[in-house]
Amino acid sequence: MLAFVTSLRHPRNAADYGRVEELLRTTLGSLTAQTSDEYLVLVVGNQEPAFALPERVRFVPVGFPPPRAVDGPHADRARFVRDKGSKIGVGLLAAREAAPDHVMVVDADDFVHRDLAAFTARHRGHPGWVVDEGWVYSGARSAYRRQPAFHRTCGTCLVVPYDAYGVPDHLDETASQDEVVAGFGDRLEHVLGAHRHAVEWFARHQGRVLEPLPFRGAVYHVDTGENHSGKRLRGLARPLDADFAACYGLPPVRRTTAALWSAVGPRAAAESALAFGRRAAGPLARRVRGAVVRA
Repeated sequence: MLAFVTSLRHPRNAADYGRVEELLRTTLGSLTAQTSDEYLVLVVGNQEPAFALPERVRFVPVGFPPPRAVDGPHADRARFVRDKGSKIGVGLLAAREAAPDHVMVVDADDFVHRDLAAFTARHRGHPGWVVDEGWVYSGARSAYRRQPAFHRTCGTCLVVPYDAYGVPDHLDETASQDEVVAGFGDRLEHVLGAHRHAVEWFARHQGRVLEPLPFRGAVYHVDTGENHSGKRLRGLARPLDADFAACYGLPPVRRTTAALWSAVGPRAAAESALAFGRRAAGPLARRVRGAVVRA
């Protein structure tokens, strides 16, 4: 069985908590669109969603304080990592009863491939995978494109065995935030609350080599207004199509001229050209600096 574990930001640290719940609803639609029933979903947060949760989804409440004392979004990185990491830790504690084979930590606004549960069910005992190639998608633009080095960009990127997280035996889902932080230790900062160097952490501390997932297993959703990273999809992209939406459990496609223009119109082309120019200028500038030094 595959356990999807996700967390919600504190209501006081959201620009619009109704929007946070709307994004979660769409993400849950993706998670529960699996082609296999070999999965469960755990959502950890301070406030239970106002909508009815789908089958196989369980809400796990916590009373953790807001990571940022002042109302409003975007805590600093250390507080964000502590908040997210401790909530994911509680999700792992809650998942223990179901004894999942693998776990995928999912950001509460992203999407996943519909075959993930079926794939992991066929590979029980596997040491784990990393989503090395995925997609980036803008709901605001109804457009998407390929995202290389996906695990450096998006937290919805690892599928690893449950026991790889070293879930503390002496804690349960009612543990305090301080107890969760202490219980998971280094894992909370480098794996549960952050993802950029998690692959290296598993290799260095466990000798666990994560294989690239053999298909594009996840979609990074940007332009939501609630992304902690503030990332946007700029430049040319593919208009959302029915096959992509079905594969990742997105809402049905509504084709509009505005959406197509947003994906491939002049503004998108100009942004793409500008981005290409910046990438090309980097190596050129380095060559010029090198020539000056040699002279």
